[in-house]
Order: sequence, then C-alpha cells, then structure tokens
Amino acid sequence: MKVISKQTNSKMCFICGMDNPIGLKVQFYNMEDKSVMCMFSYKEEHQSFPNRVHGGLISTMLDELGLRALWALEGENSFGVTTSMSVKFKKPVPYNQKLIGKGIVTFNSKLFIDIDTFIFDEYGNELAKAQVKYMKMDVRKIATNNDVHEEMCYLIKDDVKEINFLEK
Repeated sequence: MKVISKQTNSKMCFICGMDNPIGLKVQFYNMEDKSVMCMFSYKEEHQSFPNRVHGGLISTMLDELGLRALWALEGENSFGVTTSMSVKFKKPVPYNQKLIGKGIVTFNSKLFIDIDTFIFDEYGNELAKAQVKYMKMDVRKIATNNDVHEEMCYLIKDDVKEINFLEK
C-alpha cells in the first residue's frame, strides 16, 4: 500500500518519542486508504514471559494507533482521548522481530470516533487487535501545561514509499 505522507514524532512519548531512552521511537505513515501504518519492533526489555511482549505494551501501541488513525483522517490538529478500548490477543507478540501496526477509522462524528487497530507480524498474521473509542477534545484541555506542538516537533525524513505485507 502506498504511503501518502508521514506524521510527526514527539520528544518523550513511549511509542513515538525520539528523545525517550526506553521508548520505541516508532514512525507513522498516512496511507492511501486513509489508514495509518507503522513498522516497529519491541525489545527484549518489553517482555512479560520469555519471547512474548507484555500485554500492556501491546495495548499501548494499539491505543497510539487510534490517535494516529484520527490524524490520518483529519490531520494533526485533531486530538482526542481514549474513552474505551477492547483488546483481543490472538497470538503471542514476539520481541526483536519486525511488526506492522495499522489503524483505520470506522466511525467519525463531531465528538466521537471509533478506530480498529491491529498488530501484524511481517507475514500478515494478525497478532492483536483493538476497537478503540475516542472522544474528540481540544488539545488545550488535554495538555494543559505544555504546547503539544512543541512536544510533537520531529518530522523524520525517510524514503518509505510503500508498506508491503499480505494481510491474512
């Protein structure tokens, strides 16, 4: 699938923070089908049991993909907060392996948005998914002490034009 544009990264977010020493430093791409996708790997430090990523960290990525899907649809000036999330763990999520995240909006109104989010292995096997519900909210009500645009300050240039995998 073709990449249309790239989203910005933050300084300290666990998922996308480029200055976070324990973070994943994931970069997100707006795709031609209005979804968002990313390629990433968890580290051994993110395990619960050997060879398995902790479910809370899997859920964190699925939640991040929700906001990123909102941005893919409406742009990076749209914000919201998670109101609910239903996660299904289908197969163990490994660390130190290439993974692909995807989020796509399934419902959008003035105040609410529903997103389906997924984590796949590089072969397209669905490992985890979530249905995430967001309430749209002015960013000044969310980040009262900081300028969120100062925090979301990195746009990392690369030459990713497509993200290829066969969704099964």
